[in-house]
Amino acid sequence: MRTYSIPLGTFAGVQLRAHWVFVLFGIFLVTQTMALHIAPSRGLALAGLALVTVLLHEFGHMVMASVTRARLRLILLMPLGGVSFYAPRKPSEQEESQQRFLTQRQENAIALAGPFTSVLVAIVGMMVLAVVHPEMNVWSWPFISASNLPKAFVWLNLLLGVINVLPAYPLDFGRILRAHFAKTRSHVDATAAAVGLSRAIAIGLTVIGIFQQQNVWVLLVGVFIFVAAQLEDRSLAFHSVTESVKVEEVMLTDFSMLSPADTLEDALYKAVHTLQDDFPVIRSGDLVGTITRQRIAETLNANGNGYVQSAMTKVKEVVGKNETLATAFRKLNGRGTTLIPVVDNERLVGIITLQNLMHSLGLLVEQRKRAAVQQQDSV
Repeated sequence: MRTYSIPLGTFAGVQLRAHWVFVLFGIFLVTQTMALHIAPSRGLALAGLALVTVLLHEFGHMVMASVTRARLRLILLMPLGGVSFYAPRKPSEQEESQQRFLTQRQENAIALAGPFTSVLVAIVGMMVLAVVHPEMNVWSWPFISASNLPKAFVWLNLLLGVINVLPAYPLDFGRILRAHFAKTRSHVDATAAAVGLSRAIAIGLTVIGIFQQQNVWVLLVGVFIFVAAQLEDRSLAFHSVTESVKVEEVMLTDFSMLSPADTLEDALYKAVHTLQDDFPVIRSGDLVGTITRQRIAETLNANGNGYVQSAMTKVKEVVGKNETLATAFRKLNGRGTTLIPVVDNERLVGIITLQNLMHSLGLLVEQRKRAAVQQQDSV
């Protein structure tokens, strides 16, 4: 995700990132503004208002996610809303509820909160404008223009709420549709069906926008929905792989280790001459900690040479070789670490790092797609 999104910070424990299409959307608004001989700064202001509109829409989701106790961990902002990523339920909660994903009630409530928030903001905006600028006709064309930013802000919110009523996943009503599919199908099959419908809607809107050039906004909506559907398709492939692949299939078995008694300068030398970014720290055959290349360099710069033991992180999580990659990911994300040891009968047999995990996952996803295509061809 880091390759196609821009970090915006963290709010209430939720990471916010903007997809690169938001940048293209901003450029489009600026060029459209300049074509109408309006100052480019107002085009930038309009793009900023679009971002604020999406943030308010997602704030509605965040509030409802908190009310329904769904663990929202990341929102990827796009011009039509955000793609939300939730932390899976803990094993104890899964045993109680017999499911790992959001319930249909949670999904519906969180989805409806987005359009409700956008329409509410639009209504409040109209009331404010009626008091502050009673001479302004909010219902006159053009609805969205850099020449009238207050009116544009009202209509951006109203249109965002209306667009999210389309049954195209991951738009809000598309999420409700996916939750409905999940009543009779698996989560993976339900998402695949919703994504397929989204692609059809996106293609239809794009064709309409191409042949009716005055409806450039329809074209943009189609493109944005298609990009979001592709993103969900990749996410679906990712989850499918992580739930079915065992840790032992991708763990590193040939790796360098450090001792607590090694000096940081020796550790840095070893880090320079290996491809590893993360190292397990072993004492008498027992795993006692982990340390990263970055941590070694930072400690050396701050405190001078010392021993690895003073800078290492004690091991708090391990993963069994027969557990799934999804379990390894949850443990890595839960502790905010980049390395997790793999054990078998309390013996270290390998390591999993974010570096090798992402590399292996990319190859596994491609392998699964090729196998699926070959199977269809054979049929």
